[in-house]
Amino acid sequence: MNYILNIHTTENKAIVNICDEDHVLSAMENETQNQHAGFLHLSIQKLLQETNIPVSSLKSIGVTGGPGSYTGIRIGLATTKGLCYALGIPMMMYNALELMTFSAIRQHGDNEKALFCPMIDARRMEVYSAVYDYNLAEITPPSALILNEHSFENIAKNSPLFYFGSGAKKFNEIAENSYLNLHWILSDITSEALAAFGWNKFKKNAFENIINAKPLYVKDFYTKAKIV
Repeated sequence: MNYILNIHTTENKAIVNICDEDHVLSAMENETQNQHAGFLHLSIQKLLQETNIPVSSLKSIGVTGGPGSYTGIRIGLATTKGLCYALGIPMMMYNALELMTFSAIRQHGDNEKALFCPMIDARRMEVYSAVYDYNLAEITPPSALILNEHSFENIAKNSPLFYFGSGAKKFNEIAENSYLNLHWILSDITSEALAAFGWNKFKKNAFENIINAKPLYVKDFYTKAKIV
């Protein structure tokens, strides 16, 4: 048995599941972002109890390391690092944009010439985004992008570009009158996609150094100064 615990807390919807390879044994979801910390620890305990799997039997833990919610990233990474270190098992870290695309291709991947553009809402007209092809090859790297009418015009000239995610709605307001081959699709990370993505990483021994693994913030993290 290859038991893997997967943790996704970088977006509004959090997912935690326990899998045997790419088969989901049990999963829990939470759609209240400011409750992800409490949900994460409770769900891990509950899933282990439901599946009757001792925590010592886990072979690896995978976590989305960003981009996305700074708080969600820190919660997921801290929990994963602590458990992996205590259990002496390898850690996997997932790029949330790549994971979103993997899930979208599973749901809408009937055009091998298409390009896929996940968008995570940041603020105002900004999104965390990247572009991938049908085989998950990176066309443009993850970045914090301020959307405008010229966004993706060089990329979408020769191939259809499917955009999706929490930031897609505000781009659609710009793109709906564009001459480019742009298509808004509804796609979300599923527990099944998270399981398959994690298993693919595990088979490739795509493990991270627990001590040195850093979050994928895309842009510098900062906090507002406190008023005293």
